[in-house]
Amino acid sequence: MIPTVFGAGALVFFLMRIIPGDICLTRWVDFGTDLSPDTLNFCRQELGLDKPILNQLWEFFRKTFTLDFGVSMWTGNDMSEEIKLRLALSFQLAFMALSLTILTAVPLGVVAAYYKGRWQDYIIQVLSITGVAIPSFWLGIMVLVGILIITQKLTGSPWMPPIIFVSPFENILNNLSQLIIPAIVIALRYIAITQRMTRSAILEILREDYVLNARAYGLNEFSIMNRYVLRNSSLPIITVLGNEFAFLIGGLVITEQVFNLNGKGALLLQSVENADYIVTQNLVVLLALIFATINIIIDLYLCLFRSACEVQLGFFAPRERFDEKYQRQS
Repeated sequence: MIPTVFGAGALVFFLMRIIPGDICLTRWVDFGTDLSPDTLNFCRQELGLDKPILNQLWEFFRKTFTLDFGVSMWTGNDMSEEIKLRLALSFQLAFMALSLTILTAVPLGVVAAYYKGRWQDYIIQVLSITGVAIPSFWLGIMVLVGILIITQKLTGSPWMPPIIFVSPFENILNNLSQLIIPAIVIALRYIAITQRMTRSAILEILREDYVLNARAYGLNEFSIMNRYVLRNSSLPIITVLGNEFAFLIGGLVITEQVFNLNGKGALLLQSVENADYIVTQNLVVLLALIFATINIIIDLYLCLFRSACEVQLGFFAPRERFDEKYQRQS
């Protein structure tokens, strides 16, 4: 995890200094001020950009890993409070989208696998392909346009979701009215992806010998699906869901722009446009840390899950071990 975070931080540090743009020029030119060389040098000294590049890199890592995020080069705001606010919105949006994905995609995947080759499977697969093919940002635009038209006809005035983020602990209705529609739009694509993964994983497990043995011993389909198929097929599903959650936290730049949400993706885009080194570097390192942490948690869970399954005969077990377990239960 540490090499990943350090590597991401070093990479974005050098990339921000390679791409065109100067924060000092951007700050003063946008205000319409004629920038003299003395003013430009003073700005760079104030921001620490006049120091040697390696000194800037060391200062960046030192402050970041002591949780001193500094202030924005563009706005002068404290980055700790800024990141905290944006992170709360992004985490809630990601959690809501992931919850909708789990509650919808897993049951659909089970049904599609169980009724493989039947009309239920065909309908679910058509919906899944449609969900993957439709871009989330286009769907979001269509949903917003539809809301405007419908509310205009029903109430006489168009309605749009709130712009300012409010914590669910302060006003749950205002919070949900802002995030529920983006969460549904985002979740549709991941529902399609997760459903296909669930179906594929379950079909693979259904062909295993211990499942055939369970049916030969006369176990009912519910017991087979619940005790053997779903548990063993959950490993790739959990891996996919974990990676999706990590991406949802920081990878929804376009969707946040469509719904005018001030999340981490929008903040990252603004910081890159303004050549704000401090904000961009801190956000990338934080996202890399979150992504690495989520992957470590998934790996630990899968390791513990597999170890537990090895102890309980029947999971990841050959036919002889299944026969022994069933005979003991009988």
